[in-house]
Amino acid sequence: MTHIVHVVGARPQFVKVAAVLAQTPPGHQPVLIHTGQHYDASLSRIFFDELGMRAPDHHLGIGSGAHGVQTGRMLAAIEAVLLTLPRGVMVVYGDTNSTIAAALAASKLHWPVAHVEAGLRSFDRRMPEEINRIATDAISDRLLCPTQGAVEQLTREGMGERAEFTGDVMLDVALDFASRAKTQSAIGRFLSGLDTARPAALAGLSSDAARANGYLLATVHRAANTDDSARLAAIFAALGRLDRPVILPLHPRTKAALTRHGITPPPTVHCVEPAGYLDFAALLTGAARVLTDSGGVQKEALFARTPCITLRDTTEWTETLDGGWNVLVDADAEAIVAAASRPLPTAPAPVDAYGDGRAAARIHTAIDALRP
Repeated sequence: MTHIVHVVGARPQFVKVAAVLAQTPPGHQPVLIHTGQHYDASLSRIFFDELGMRAPDHHLGIGSGAHGVQTGRMLAAIEAVLLTLPRGVMVVYGDTNSTIAAALAASKLHWPVAHVEAGLRSFDRRMPEEINRIATDAISDRLLCPTQGAVEQLTREGMGERAEFTGDVMLDVALDFASRAKTQSAIGRFLSGLDTARPAALAGLSSDAARANGYLLATVHRAANTDDSARLAAIFAALGRLDRPVILPLHPRTKAALTRHGITPPPTVHCVEPAGYLDFAALLTGAARVLTDSGGVQKEALFARTPCITLRDTTEWTETLDGGWNVLVDADAEAIVAAASRPLPTAPAPVDAYGDGRAAARIHTAIDALRP
């Protein structure tokens, strides 16, 4: 049995690893390491519960901190775990500090590394995630790409021989859990008419707004927006000017930033507790539009056929822009308001760019090729 070590630390990675672990073939002995980058229960434990994952084999409890401090602590802690295991394969996901720390730890110990979600570029090196993507791709042995565009980008960078198209594991999960979000989430049951009791996330809305497409959904969490008081104030001011009420599951970082910057959300912006995967999927499906600075939510919106407004001026998910399903507005209040009133897209959502919902199986085939 070969140890296949999967390292995760943040909400989007929990969703991705759930899809991959669910397809684990015979001969693989998965070891799950949670760095603790997201440690709030609403951003961590609920995802393990809802997605049917077992508890991590190792929870490192790193927590938050400056990038160098956090990444360094992760690197040391992951290395310590790997030193207790026979040489296997490291699988890393996405673009967080957990990703680069795990790739570095494994590479220095001569473990082969597979990077799930390789080849993405926003071409904005102000984003820590962009640095993590570039560095992780450079040291990984197999570059597992969610889109053909990512394969082409790695080819331009001279890494095409290590790259292959697998499709996006987030699509695997979206397809698997679409019906569950309607029937097992209290929000989904209410929006689909299966229950009449209004969930807490919708409690602040009028009866009309609480129905499907009567509200907007928003997420704001990136440091570029939360650490800059002018940007954060502009975003919340714009949200307050929109023609529908806004539901905003409040990330702990954003909650702290609002207090720190003295910003009070407008009365039509309903800040609620962070949502688990099923509740968020239900909210997303029922929303008229979503406004977000998250990379993962841009894709989740596309899979749900919900138009997206991205509170950044770049995106690594360029396929979502096709047909007007996503539009970049940065933190420009006027652009945000204008985008929210745009007509709905008429072109089909370009979901096929992300594969056929069988990415996890292809990822395991690639992992097999790396086994020592």
